[in-house]
Amino acid sequence: MRIIIAGAGDVGFHLAKLLSYEGYGITVIDKDSDKLRYASNHLDVQTLQGNSTSYSVLNKARVSKADLLISVTSSEETNLTTCILGKKLGAAKTVARVSNSEYLLQQEELQLAELGIDELISPELLAAAEIKRLLKESAFTDYHEFDKGKLSLVGVKINSSSPLVNKTVQETAYLNPNFSFIPVAMLRNNNTIIPRSDTYFRVHDHAYFIAQSKGIDEVLEVANKKRVDIRNVMIFGGTPVGFHAARLLSRKYRVKLFETDRERCIQLTETLPDTLIINADGRDLEVLEDENLGEMDAFIAVTRNSETNIISSLVAKNNSVKKSIALVENIDYIHLSQNIGVDTLINKKLIAANSIFKLLRKGDVLSLASIHGADVEVLEFEVHHNSSVCGKALKNCGFPKASIVGGVIRRGTGVIVTGDFVFEDLDHVVVLSKPQCIGKVEALFKEK
Repeated sequence: MRIIIAGAGDVGFHLAKLLSYEGYGITVIDKDSDKLRYASNHLDVQTLQGNSTSYSVLNKARVSKADLLISVTSSEETNLTTCILGKKLGAAKTVARVSNSEYLLQQEELQLAELGIDELISPELLAAAEIKRLLKESAFTDYHEFDKGKLSLVGVKINSSSPLVNKTVQETAYLNPNFSFIPVAMLRNNNTIIPRSDTYFRVHDHAYFIAQSKGIDEVLEVANKKRVDIRNVMIFGGTPVGFHAARLLSRKYRVKLFETDRERCIQLTETLPDTLIINADGRDLEVLEDENLGEMDAFIAVTRNSETNIISSLVAKNNSVKKSIALVENIDYIHLSQNIGVDTLINKKLIAANSIFKLLRKGDVLSLASIHGADVEVLEFEVHHNSSVCGKALKNCGFPKASIVGGVIRRGTGVIVTGDFVFEDLDHVVVLSKPQCIGKVEALFKEK
């Protein structure tokens, strides 16, 4: 597959990194020579300096031979124009990054596909949807459902009071008598570990488990965590992410939104009738206390300043708010959540890149999830009667060492599996894998 990526910023670079593990022929276009040099030095990609809206640049990139053209520059106009022009020149499929939500909400009416734009991605809308998902199970730092919760991926921070501390996976088996969950990853000092029987749990680890529905409460118990109902939510920042988060969350929760700009507050009041808009600085502790910060169940900081979001979230946690989520622009900050006390740090650019990666996997993978800050992807495959794994025991399938099977959904029931488990036709298999092994894992489920 030949892929052209217009834009070598955070979204483009992370996407190129994910795709480069697949062995695709990737060309990255950008006007910034420094960004291209960095991409060339760190990834197995070709680079081309120039404007992606230029006919000559796209021709030089051989857009007529491209299976996919993805435009993710910081300019919405550039992305739309690149896709329209690229499609006219022969690109098989196009994806454009946009910030104006109207394009997404009126996609059919605008007939964008006829113009040459096949898919739209909005980092702001995706980040808001991610925030909504993270609030569903507030006790966890991360939460993904597979097949409507028949299996779930859950993340918890291991504190000193957990009975898991300083024990191996094998030594903690007595805490899981019903075998309703299994550890599949640990994030420790910015390193992602695929656990085996002799892997130790340590204080401050972020541990991730695949669990049956009945196993979720058992994970909370061994991690010494308590499930909390979210009712009251405070959002700091009337940015597009803040607006979309309030729009989604106000359908279920009582939401207050702080914004320092008066004119923006007026706009938000007109468009968010179910949200209380407060024209005040969310960094002012006295103001927050006046608005009952201590009674909030969740605090979400989504201003345009990463440091402001982190600090205000820490203030919220210090005032007994149960769940904190901070938006950060610097991808390097994502790993800090393990050490600084914010429950979850999210980056809209990483979320957007992962969302595009999922688009490419449609058909081959039933669902795909990413873990914030961890160098792994979680994928759900379907077993076909003529795929390599069908009829074989898990231990004999040859899964790469940098991957682990978390569980199987068979005839509507989630099952945590061991090495003797034999795969059957139509099983849905949840696998956690480091990016460089996804292609090998995927090959095991391909129809012959």
